[in-house]
Amino acid sequence: MPGGPGGNTAAPPSARLRTALTVFFALDGFLFAGWVVRIPAIKHQTGASAATLGLALLGVSAGAVVTMMFTGRLCRRFGSHPVTVACGALLSLAIALPAHTRSALALGLVLLVFGAAYGGMNVAMNSAAVDLVAALRRPVMPGFHAAFSLGGMVGAGLGGLVAGGLSPATHLFVLTGVGLLVTAAVGPVLLRHPAPRSVVAAGDSGTPGRLDKRARRLVALFGVIALCTAYGEGALADWGALHLEQDLHARPGVAAAGYSLFALTMTAGRLSGTALLERLGQTRTLVVGGATATAGMLLGSLAPTTWAALLGFAVTGLGLANIFPVAVGRAGELAGPGGVAAASTLGYGGMLLGPPAIGFLTDWFSLPTALTTVALLATAAAVLGYGARNATHA
Repeated sequence: MPGGPGGNTAAPPSARLRTALTVFFALDGFLFAGWVVRIPAIKHQTGASAATLGLALLGVSAGAVVTMMFTGRLCRRFGSHPVTVACGALLSLAIALPAHTRSALALGLVLLVFGAAYGGMNVAMNSAAVDLVAALRRPVMPGFHAAFSLGGMVGAGLGGLVAGGLSPATHLFVLTGVGLLVTAAVGPVLLRHPAPRSVVAAGDSGTPGRLDKRARRLVALFGVIALCTAYGEGALADWGALHLEQDLHARPGVAAAGYSLFALTMTAGRLSGTALLERLGQTRTLVVGGATATAGMLLGSLAPTTWAALLGFAVTGLGLANIFPVAVGRAGELAGPGGVAAASTLGYGGMLLGPPAIGFLTDWFSLPTALTTVALLATAAAVLGYGARNATHA
């Protein structure tokens, strides 16, 4: 799907576009992490139980899913670059809202807005990235996802540093200012240049609606693999700090560092993803990554000490790092950018639906038990990845 309307065939400055998109991926992760490290404080502020907090977090999922259904149409009409910039500004404004709520109901309502901006930004960014990757004919997609993880690491790290000194309202208001400044500084690069119309996207991918049943099933399979790993990202983002603070009695700063450590190892794994793929190949990368994440999350969720849990979070980040990019890439090989978009949407659905699922399971069992579902789905990703080892064009 071309990122921008019009018939301009002049080559855009691809290096600047790549840099600008990388910054938006990093901003997305930075803002999201800034919100999640304040969830324990906002849970206390609203007086929500685990179940009602899970329902409120469902607002993020609902807002994102609804937006994702329409973002493709918006991108076709206005271009993925303008939609990315608009969603970046909206996300920056929406992040300040949760700190001003005093009930779970109000929190859920404002998270609808936050989720709408988050979902729209992710679909638009990935659509723009797909066009650029195809035009460059280089597998640079892991770099964009590494930027998201790096932004999450920085956002969580800074959040942990200020958690004891700044109120959630002040912290999230500062993040609004940072987000708007970054969007204003980098957004013009995307607005001046429509996404490139690549030969690969135009000639190799075909029309998504004409894919045969086998190709559609394979794209869905890789989408489910992406969902399994993104479920873990969402679960650790929203519940990791609470597990460390509530179950293991870690200090707020140490609890916030849990997601930061997870994001750090995920970033490192993605930065080395190309070399890993060259050494192991796609199938073994999926299988080894899933097995590593399974072991790490079992340790992170069931360990009796904070430091052992932090080690488990770090190992989980390494394991999950490249499953999402590999799954999305395999979908793209089968169906072009349309396959990437479909797998990405399923994947982000897992990130958004995981947190409320953890909330309900926590109310029924316990938070440590609920977090073991991350290990279960990581195992499923490894099994599905091995089962799809011979997936090719029909």
